[in-house]
Amino acid sequence: MKVRNQLVRFTLVGVVNTGTYYGCYLFFLHRLPYVVSHVLAFGLSMTGSFFLNSWFTYRTRPTWRKFVLFPLTNAANFVISTAGVYLLVDVLRLSSRYAPLITAAAAVPITFMVSRMIMLRPDRAPGPALAETEGPAPGQGPGPGPAPSDGDARPAASSSA
Repeated sequence: MKVRNQLVRFTLVGVVNTGTYYGCYLFFLHRLPYVVSHVLAFGLSMTGSFFLNSWFTYRTRPTWRKFVLFPLTNAANFVISTAGVYLLVDVLRLSSRYAPLITAAAAVPITFMVSRMIMLRPDRAPGPALAETEGPAPGQGPGPGPAPSDGDARPAASSSA
């Protein structure tokens, strides 16, 4: 059920992202060649997509690490859409205005799965993240073994005595 809801939200973000991409693409197309227009529009819309997917689709905090990794999630989308735009425009002689819309649908399933892996991946190793958010009170440790904050706990205990 959770994946299904994420897919629906991902699709909604995709509609907004496609509109943003297409608007930017048409804007740049008046001044630049279609491939350059495609690359610029893709980069701008991908930035917006990162934030919308962070907050709306996966309900996760955007971080620099995820921001840096997010373009990797779109690598397949970029390759498929760029090759598709080239194929449709230069080989099949379709309009450069509509070619990006046709190729966008082919990359959606791949982009969803890869972005889900990146966006839901913890920013830190599972142990410390769990200890910080769900573990025992500071100074008591996460369970068996030495507590990661033992050095911090002793001065606090001696100053309160």
